[in-house]
Amino acid sequence: MKKQLDIVLGLQWGDEGKGKIVDSLAGRYPAVARFQGGPNAGHSLQFNGNNFVAKSLPSGIFRDGCVNVIGNGVVLDPQAFMKECKEAAKLGVDARERVLISRKTSLILPTHRHLDAAYESAAGKGKIGSTLRGIGPTYTDKAARVGLRVGDIMEPDFEEKWNKLKNRHLDIFKQLGYEYSPQADDAAYREAVDYLRTFRLINSEYFVNNWLDEKPMLAEGAQGTLLDVDHGSYPFVTSSNTTAGGACTGLGVAPGRVNRVYGIFKAYCTRVGSGPFPTELFDETGEKIRRTGHEFGAVTGRPRRTGWLDLVALKYAVIINGVTDLVMMKADCLDDFETIKVCTAYKVGGEITKEMPSETDAAIEPVYTEFKGWNTDLCGVTDESVLPKPFMDYVAFLEGELGVPIRMISLGPDRETIIER
Repeated sequence: MKKQLDIVLGLQWGDEGKGKIVDSLAGRYPAVARFQGGPNAGHSLQFNGNNFVAKSLPSGIFRDGCVNVIGNGVVLDPQAFMKECKEAAKLGVDARERVLISRKTSLILPTHRHLDAAYESAAGKGKIGSTLRGIGPTYTDKAARVGLRVGDIMEPDFEEKWNKLKNRHLDIFKQLGYEYSPQADDAAYREAVDYLRTFRLINSEYFVNNWLDEKPMLAEGAQGTLLDVDHGSYPFVTSSNTTAGGACTGLGVAPGRVNRVYGIFKAYCTRVGSGPFPTELFDETGEKIRRTGHEFGAVTGRPRRTGWLDLVALKYAVIINGVTDLVMMKADCLDDFETIKVCTAYKVGGEITKEMPSETDAAIEPVYTEFKGWNTDLCGVTDESVLPKPFMDYVAFLEGELGVPIRMISLGPDRETIIER
């Protein structure tokens, strides 16, 4: 069994810059696969003066000759997908020529999006900060074994199955007192499903494993490790497994196939939505990081919460994923800070610990190590030899704490602004 599957995933709360790294690495891989998540996560790609946010399309979509696979662990909204593909077409790429879709990929219905809104409205102060894209309700139906999958659109009874699930959702709306008329969405959804039928649908387990017998593949995760439904800050998490194990289940690949695991992290932390964030900054420093790092959601536009780098959480993510190679993003956003802080431990209940508490309501006081800032403009630097000593001391400290080498350092938004070590 050849170890030809490499994985790229986020080690924080998402928004780490995975899209850029996958886009950069994709030139070395003849295939890129999405293994979980849906259009609630956007991977920002910047190349040749173009900007594109890949929500459901794998990030290898703009690489000539690259095969892009949407795996069984993904949830796909035909309407959002069609819109995204048409945006890609404006940049000269016909997604139908480059994208293969698993027949077992779950379908997001218009009623799933409205269920998202209904549940959030009913939650009141208990909202988890959903993006309202229908992701959670779709995964709920998948787990309840009542959902629809992409392969169903090719069956003669698809309309019957769709109506059955839609009526199930309408009953829930009545219980929640949520007003919704499905007729408003049905025509647009049919059009999008017809468009989806023009793609090549595959039995992805066979395709992926046969591919790996001959060629390597890069698996691309959405969101981040700390949003994993099992290992994240539950219940303030996403609805899928965002960790390396999710790549195996989301593509139908055995763990023994996995070769390298690239873990992406920012030189600071951000989070969108509700949930614990031990190093969050509520002062001008946090606002400065937000402005400098352009920390606003690629899909929602929501301002992200910001804070110093949290090594307790990052080490936790490294362990869970079996990370072999670290990739540090956006260190250039800290260029003009006189002092840079890194959380190296937590104080919980008066005790010092380097373990993540399982209780999300635990009162955590971060314990910081401070570093002298490098006060140098690093944006666009691609030569490690010119990096200032304070910055390299910072890198060496992180490697020592995490026990994994930082193989790549990104110092700018474009795909070429990466230092490989």
